[in-house]
Amino acid sequence: MPSLKDLKNRIATVKNTRKITKAMQMVAAAKLRRAQDAAVAARPYAERMTAVVAGLAASVGKSDGAPKLLAGNGSDKVQLVVVMTSERGLCGGFNSTIVRLARARVLELVAAGKTVKILTVGKKGRDQLKRDYGQYFVGHIDLTEVKRIGYVNARDIARDILARYEHGECDVVTLFYNRFQSVISQIPTALQVIPAKFEAAAASAVYDYEPDEGAILADLLPRAVATQVFTALLENGASEQGARMSAMDNATRNAGDMINKLTIKYNRSRQAAITKELIEIISGAEAL
Repeated sequence: MPSLKDLKNRIATVKNTRKITKAMQMVAAAKLRRAQDAAVAARPYAERMTAVVAGLAASVGKSDGAPKLLAGNGSDKVQLVVVMTSERGLCGGFNSTIVRLARARVLELVAAGKTVKILTVGKKGRDQLKRDYGQYFVGHIDLTEVKRIGYVNARDIARDILARYEHGECDVVTLFYNRFQSVISQIPTALQVIPAKFEAAAASAVYDYEPDEGAILADLLPRAVATQVFTALLENGASEQGARMSAMDNATRNAGDMINKLTIKYNRSRQAAITKELIEIISGAEAL
């Protein structure tokens, strides 16, 4: 049974831990507001960009003049899996849900006889995947020094992906990230960006394009890939802060519960020690 001193030290340690988790919760709450605003503000632009490209793609179809980013190169043998996670931990199951979805897709592709390549964005995803799937790794993008995600970061990642595709290193590229829904809910998402896939678009007005649709698509599709990467980074940023805020709130509550239990145990042990001392004093007085 632990001594009174041990219990007292443990209570003090848990109280210090609670201060840290509470501070981290407040910091995450402050960052969440900014990250959520950025993610929500980017959605209309990304949706409109997708709608425009989808309309052009519907006109071009799978014709010979269709850009490779839209029509593909006629093969899906080599699959590039881009796993986007955070650089830091202490955010609950945020990273694990992304990695779990990516791992399931990798196993599915390997079972289908595809060649899988993994590009990680964020240290936590790399750390979770490298032990079992290290042989599939082809690169890692470190954002540790980036304090605030900007379009320039997404553009650099998109250029890396596009360069790999243009050099024939992959046939299909899929992003894995968490889409922000609320503080307690983030949706693991797999988004194929190369070749571009679009849902059936609603009928829209007919336009005459100058230059033709193929030329416009050739210019817009690389930008669309960068926009999708940027949107994924923003969604991940908001999801990470929401998950961290929720995790630190739970940790703070658990620390409070532990302090209460330890305090009760400390008081009972102290009471038992005092009672024992009184019994010894009384017994000694009666013996005299």
